[in-house]
Amino acid sequence: MNYRIGQIVPSSNITMEREVPAVFAGRMQQLPERFSFHSSRVRMHRVVAEELERMNRDMGRCALELADARVDVMSTACLVATMCMGRGYHRQVIEDLNAAIADAPYRPAIMTSAGALVEELKDFGARRISLMAPYSDALTRTVVEYIESEGIEVKDAINFSILDNLEVGERDPLQLLQDMKRLDTVGVDTVVLSACVQMPSFTAIERAQLALGVPVTSTAICTARQMLRRLGLDAVAPGAGAYLGSTTGLA
Repeated sequence: MNYRIGQIVPSSNITMEREVPAVFAGRMQQLPERFSFHSSRVRMHRVVAEELERMNRDMGRCALELADARVDVMSTACLVATMCMGRGYHRQVIEDLNAAIADAPYRPAIMTSAGALVEELKDFGARRISLMAPYSDALTRTVVEYIESEGIEVKDAINFSILDNLEVGERDPLQLLQDMKRLDTVGVDTVVLSACVQMPSFTAIERAQLALGVPVTSTAICTARQMLRRLGLDAVAPGAGAYLGSTTGLA
């Protein structure tokens, strides 16, 4: 079976078109499904409120472009752009994008990376988490408050105050293994190694989970997990942490 994966990606994002295909690549080595990956880009350079709001206004065009490709599932690929618009806003994004493609002959399943994070945390059974993010102090507080408004406690959060989105994407994912040593993870159900789809983390997920002994995930992995579930497929892929079936480091 062949599936088409669509993403609405900020123009400066250089991560989601690597990490989501990387998750699926491991799966394709073990299972018969085949996936192709397609994106439409919306302009954004700096992770600041005015650019995030402008980006949100242009997503309908991107949805139409991806609908033209007849993708099977379509997701936004910017967590903070959704969360900065107010609590629960990921549900409004889905309504807006469905309206934007109402006249399209082919209707994909629509989701958001922000919704994927909170919904997959809840589906997995996480109730208390710690996270790391590249955002400013103010945007990190917004993300924490958004997650907590969905019924998930955030015990601790570390942020790196990087405003240039391209700089976020160029960060070494293995640096997170050092960063997490400052993160309070005692008693948490899950560690979100990257609460940002632009901050790379995939190559560090399994190593972090082995070191911490608790499930480790990221927004990118939660996005891939929800994509699989929206397609009616088992949410498993090798080397991608507990949220996609890995027991590495877990008792």
